[in-house]
Formats: sequence, C-alpha cells, structure tokens
Amino acid sequence: MNKRNYQKELEKVIEGLTQKKKVPRLLLHSCCAPCSSYCIEYLSEYFEITVFYYNPNISPEEEYKKRVEEEKRLISELPTRHPVYFQEGAYQPERFFDMARGLEMVAEGGERCFCCYELRLLESVLLAEEQGFDYVTTTLSISPLKNAEKLNEIGERLCEGKRVTYLTSDFKKKNGYRRSIELSKEYGLYRQNYCGCVFSKREAEARETSAKSSYVK
Repeated sequence: MNKRNYQKELEKVIEGLTQKKKVPRLLLHSCCAPCSSYCIEYLSEYFEITVFYYNPNISPEEEYKKRVEEEKRLISELPTRHPVYFQEGAYQPERFFDMARGLEMVAEGGERCFCCYELRLLESVLLAEEQGFDYVTTTLSISPLKNAEKLNEIGERLCEGKRVTYLTSDFKKKNGYRRSIELSKEYGLYRQNYCGCVFSKREAEARETSAKSSYVK
C-alpha cells in the first residue's frame, strides 16, 4: 500500500479552491505560536482562518498563559492576505490528566501522545461543526517529533459524518518547519524546549541533564 502524501493532497484541495475562486473558513488548531507561524502564513493565502487555541496538556498554567499571549501577538503582527481570528478554548488540565492515567511512563511520541492528539482534535472538530466552518486541521504536523500519519488518521475519523472536512496536511514538508524557525526569529517568538505537558518536560530535563553530564566527562 502506497504511503499517502498529505502535502500533495493539501495542494490538490488548494488548487480546486483557487479554480473556483472560493475562500472557505478554516478552524486551525494551534499548539503554539512558533508552530502556527508558517501554517498561518501559508494557509491565509487561501482560507479565512480562525486559530483555535485548545491545549489542556500544557503545564503549568503560567506556561499556558505565556503561549496564549504569544499566539495573540503573532496573529496581530503577521501580515496575511485573508483575515485571521483567534479563539481560545477552555483551559482544562484535568481532562488531560484523566486521559493520561495509566500512560504516565509511556515515552514521548507513543500512545499517550496519540490520545492527546485526539483530545485536542475532538474539541476542534466539534467546535468547527458547531460554528459552521468548512475545514478543520491542526498545526501539530509541522513538528518533526509529531506523527503526521496518526494526526491525519485521527482527524479524518473524527470528521466522519460531520459537515466539516478535515484538511489533511504535513506542514513540515516543503521546508515548512525551517520556515517556522525563520519566522520565530523574525518575530522574536518564545520557543519552549518541551511540547507542553509535564511528561514531555520531564523527558526534556532528563536529556539536558544527560547532555551536561556527557559534556563534563
């Protein structure tokens, strides 16, 4: 079975919209300003975007608030062809910890992360359906550490039977990740060194400790 090329699929959708001269509404779930920077720059050429910030995985609350403010600042400063709006979801860390129960020791990038993808995408899909968006997707696939195949699989499944369509994507393609780093530097965006949850922070700290220990030797 051939592996799907999600970037090509996205380009085909965009080509069709361009030919029809349509500017559909897209709900773009964002994990943070740096990851959303390229996604907004790219997609706002073709869509009217509402950036949806729903990330109950982020801890502590001060970190969450810092990332929200950076997202708002980016949206206010980044030039775009079509309007970009911002909508913040509820901060519900208890939902994340309930979801992660029993998966606390799973390595980052495993089943706990997949469940976290679904938690955030489900909220995004439900909101997109409720508010009449044409498409919904997430910035998460821009990260080399995130599983784009799993993200698209979950997104498409959650949109089955819904009026909203999941916009398949792999934003790291076509130098998307590199461009996000360039934009982050250009706008002086705060770039965290961990995904957001307490488990990813624990692993990041362990890597830093190990690196320092190796350096000393």
